[in-house]
Amino acid sequence: MSRQPGPAFALALASISLVGPLAIHIYLPVIPAVKASLELSDAMAQATFALSLAAMAFATLFWGAMSDRFGRRPVLLSGLVIFLLGSLACLLAQGIVTLILGRLLQAFGAGVGGALARTIARDAYGPDKLVRAIAYLTMFYTLGPMISPIAGGLLIDYFSWRAVFGFSLLVGAAILAGAYFIIWETRPRAQTGVIPKGFIGDSISLFSNMRFTCFVLQTGFNTGAFFVAASAASFLMKETLGRPASEFGYWFVLFPIGFFAGNFVSSRVGGRASNEFMVLLGAIIGVLSVGLFCSLLMAGFITPLTIFAPGFLITFAQGISLPYGQAGAMATFPRIAGTAAGIGVFTQNIVGAIFAQLYGFFADGTVWSIVIVTSLSAILGLLVALPPFLTGRRRA
Repeated sequence: MSRQPGPAFALALASISLVGPLAIHIYLPVIPAVKASLELSDAMAQATFALSLAAMAFATLFWGAMSDRFGRRPVLLSGLVIFLLGSLACLLAQGIVTLILGRLLQAFGAGVGGALARTIARDAYGPDKLVRAIAYLTMFYTLGPMISPIAGGLLIDYFSWRAVFGFSLLVGAAILAGAYFIIWETRPRAQTGVIPKGFIGDSISLFSNMRFTCFVLQTGFNTGAFFVAASAASFLMKETLGRPASEFGYWFVLFPIGFFAGNFVSSRVGGRASNEFMVLLGAIIGVLSVGLFCSLLMAGFITPLTIFAPGFLITFAQGISLPYGQAGAMATFPRIAGTAAGIGVFTQNIVGAIFAQLYGFFADGTVWSIVIVTSLSAILGLLVALPPFLTGRRRA
């Protein structure tokens, strides 16, 4: 490639990673407000969140495959336009059906960011600079969950829940403009138009491997614990404690800070510990964190600190195990590492969506639904982390 990416290209590419938080994390303080405004049940209100997670999970598979066939730029711009249409539909929604359809469109379009940001970085920067590029993308992605709930809470308190979608529409339009004017087609010309073959066969091969299946399921169960804790925190702050949505946004910062801290520990440890050991370590910390969270709730200690401090530890555990789980999954079959990465992201999001909705089904206004679902996800995460560790020790 003759064109070299500069600061403007890096900023435009990094901004694409913010589309996901605009669809997912900014919506967390909106759930109680939508429930009250549209007179929804707990399960239906939670469905507006869980279904969007599922849509984004499937979108990562779709957008990645389309970019391999049609090129990065047209697929990226198409996804961002769909995100804007979904945000507009949510802004104008007068009922639950329109809102859910808008949320599905919004999340499906937002999935293009997770699917293409790293792929474009790989194309543009090459293998020598890829690690640094991904580090910056990760930094921007972490900033998204920090800022989005605060912005969402303030918009709800001072305007209404519809203002959150108006904000997403404006920011999404700015991201689309940056992508249109700055990001060029990075797909190597010789490979454009090539249709990937054997996806189903490769998927079967991957899931027939115990190590791969355990690694991707563990990331999914960890993500499920996070989404349930985050959703529960929104309801506890609003309905149990009667706190404003903006206060939820301020406290929510502890969740992404915990994830950032866990990733920092993982980056410092690097290759000095095995994937199997670090995944198991993260799973153990996750079980202990969820145990602390549930114990405080069952004892009746419900305050912002007792909600979000254990939440920090839950995402800290996720930050430790997630990079090693993804690396271990991709190392299982190096020949199809890209497919393994895409399926890993899909599994992580879809399992997280399942647990988020499972919490919605069990929600009855008490803390027991939170205790049951978060404990189940953490325990399953520990159980699937054990087989790779034990087989790795036997091999050693």
